[in-house]
Amino acid sequence: MARQARTESDREDRMRAIRAAALDVFAAKGFSAARLEDVAKAAGVAKGTIYLYFKSKDDLLEAIVKSTIGVTLQNVELAVAASPAPASQLLRLVGQAIAAALQDPDRRRVLHLVLSEGGRFPGLAEFYHREIISRGMAMIRAIVAKGLASGEFVSDEPARFPHLVIAPALVAVIWSVVFAPIEPLDSRALIEAHFDLLTRALTQKTK
Repeated sequence: MARQARTESDREDRMRAIRAAALDVFAAKGFSAARLEDVAKAAGVAKGTIYLYFKSKDDLLEAIVKSTIGVTLQNVELAVAASPAPASQLLRLVGQAIAAALQDPDRRRVLHLVLSEGGRFPGLAEFYHREIISRGMAMIRAIVAKGLASGEFVSDEPARFPHLVIAPALVAVIWSVVFAPIEPLDSRALIEAHFDLLTRALTQKTK
């Protein structure tokens, strides 16, 4: 039993090391130009070793998405589902999670990869939409529905367009890649300001 536990631990460590090396290579070379040979060299393993854990380069990138953005999303989903807090507080919880994710270099690099490579790799875009975007939007719609049902929210716009909620994350990622050397952006402050405006608009009753 102890030997099995050590073997499973070794397997997890090896997969983690390969994912980390792959993210470095994908971020440096671009997904299309990167080769599994490059990943194997960066990870200090034989190319064949990668196939013991991942079926293909696409499968490896999907594993990276799941272990970074996917883990963050799952934690937020569980926290939202378990919380009795008002809808406005739950939206702020989502905003805090987005801000924290953007402070993490690996998650930020994953987002940049998806944005830069998704157009050329429809399978990647479809995977990310299914595993991340659609789940995030469903969670936002559920929060807004809760706010509407309780009378806390006066507008259903974020339910119809959950893109409004996640928009600052996209802006922050694009800005960090293109414009940060010219004009740095405090992405955390941007997201906090966005959610301040959003919750005020959703809860302010017109006269």
